[in-house]
Parts: sequence; structure tokens; C-alpha cells
Amino acid sequence: MPFSLTAPCDYQEIIRKSRFLAHAAPVASAAEAQAFIEQVNDASATHNCWAWKVGAQYRFSDDGEPGGTAGRPMLSAIEGQDCDQVVVVVTRWYGGIQLGTGGLARAYGGTTAKCLQAGERVELVALSRWRCHCPFAELALLKARLIDLGAQLEQEHFNGTGAELVIALPQAGVDELRQLLADISRGQISLHAFDSV
Repeated sequence: MPFSLTAPCDYQEIIRKSRFLAHAAPVASAAEAQAFIEQVNDASATHNCWAWKVGAQYRFSDDGEPGGTAGRPMLSAIEGQDCDQVVVVVTRWYGGIQLGTGGLARAYGGTTAKCLQAGERVELVALSRWRCHCPFAELALLKARLIDLGAQLEQEHFNGTGAELVIALPQAGVDELRQLLADISRGQISLHAFDSV
């Protein structure tokens, strides 16, 4: 099961006189990752290398370091720590001693891993998506009870008799949601997998 961070964190290390400062944060999208990168980017530094991963999407940058010595090792560290929905920026201030390509890869990857290890982590629970039609009479009660199930209301489209809902929740709560719908509607509301027609 992958993990994300509960809050931003950082880690600093001096490696052969170069200062490496890692900043990491939880993100839900590429746009959030890019905004964090711009926020912590330090123009006075020699390099601001970064990597992020959100589900199947990922990006990384060596920011002027030799190709493959910063961003790729950082992404590998994110994956090695079993993290997802995170962004990491490692800022380097050059200390005058060359590290070589292997040394750079170890420095960037290692700083990223230590930063993620230092942060408070939370397990990411996969959500399944379901749809149903809820009459107006039961809508307020259903929406109030969704929170108790750890469910999220993703979409709500009104029509003449009620609302078409798309609900996301952990797979373990699906049977409980089915029972809730049956109870509040006397068996009239049925739940369907989001993908089905």
C-alpha cells in the first residue's frame, strides 16, 4: 500500500562541502506539484532539482546537473520509499568539491529518501467509484451520512426527481453504503459501479 505525507517536511545534509536541502510535500495533482516547486525554488542556489509522482503521472528535473544524476535518482527514492502523491525539491549550494555522477546520484537520491523518512506518513487507501440516483426526499440524509462512511461526493447532477450522484469510498465501505441506501429509501435506490452503464 503506498504512502503520502500528512504535511510538508524538510531535511538538510552537508556532503563534501555542498549543502543539500530537501523539501517534500503531499500533492494531489501536477499543478499542485509545480506550485510547490516554484514556491521553494531558491534563486541563490546552484541547483533546484525536483521530482514528483501522482499515481501514474511523474516528472523530474536535473536543473543543470549532469543528465540522470538528480531528478531520476530522486524519483527512484520516492518509489523506493513506497510514496505517491508527493513532490520533492532538493536545493544544492555547491561547496567547491566535485562529487562525480555517482556521488551526485547518491546525494540527491539519499537526501530525498531521508526527507521522506523524516516526514509523517499516511497510508493511501484506494477508492472505488459508484453512482446512484437519489430522490430529493432522501438527498440531505444521504449526504450527511456519507461522511460517516469515509465517502466523498464527487459529482452531483440534478434532474426533475432528484440527483445523479458519483460517490468515491474505500472498497471496504461499499456494502455499508448499499445498506444505507436501502435503509433510507426502503430499497428504492440502487448502487452501480461507476464504469457500468
